[in-house]
Amino acid sequence: MESQSIYDSLTWYCPPADYTTSATTLTVKTAPSTDYWRKTHYGFIRDNGHFFNKHTEGDFEATVSFQGKYRDLYDQAGFMIRFDEKVWLKCGIEYYKGKRNASTVVTNDHSDWSVTPLNDMPEDGWFQLKIVWQRPAVEVFYRVDDSHEWSMMRLAYLIAPEEVKTVQFGLMACSPDGTGFEVEFKDFKVGPLSKAEQH
Repeated sequence: MESQSIYDSLTWYCPPADYTTSATTLTVKTAPSTDYWRKTHYGFIRDNGHFFNKHTEGDFEATVSFQGKYRDLYDQAGFMIRFDEKVWLKCGIEYYKGKRNASTVVTNDHSDWSVTPLNDMPEDGWFQLKIVWQRPAVEVFYRVDDSHEWSMMRLAYLIAPEEVKTVQFGLMACSPDGTGFEVEFKDFKVGPLSKAEQH
C-alpha cells in the first residue's frame, strides 16, 4: 500500500495555479499581489496569500525545511498559524532590501513585523523553522542546514475567542510586490509537544 503524504491532509486557502507535491516535498510558484497584512503603517488589508493548511486542535510543535528563489521585494515563505483573517502569525524568510531575512509577522487585528538579516546563509542553504504552539502562546525558532542550534525568532501571543477550539496551521508563500517565485518545502512534520517544550 502506498504511504500517505502529510500533504494529503492539507487544503489550500487561496491556492496557487502552479504547485506539485511528492511524498516528502511541496513546490510552489507564487502568484503576484499575494500577501497577508492588516492595517499597520501601510494602511491596507491583504488576505490572499497561498496557505496549505489543516485545522488542528490542542498544542503541537512542527518543523520544516525550505529553499526559495527569492528575487523581488517581500517575496516570502514559511509557516502560518491562523484563527481567522484578524488573528494570525506568519514566519519564515522574507526578501527585503536585497537580502533574505528571518521574518515574523504577528497580527491581532493590526499586524507587526520583525526581521533579522541572514547575512551568513549560503545561497543554496536550507532554512529550517520550528514552531511551538501552546495556546495562546507561540514560539518560533530557526536554523540553517542542521549546522546550528535553534535560535529564537519570536515569542508571541494570539488573542482569539475561547469558543474557537481549532487553529489553521500549515505552509505559506506570498509575493506582495513581485511577479512570483518558486519555493520548495521538505521534511514537514507536525506532532505533540516534546518534553523539552512542555512548560
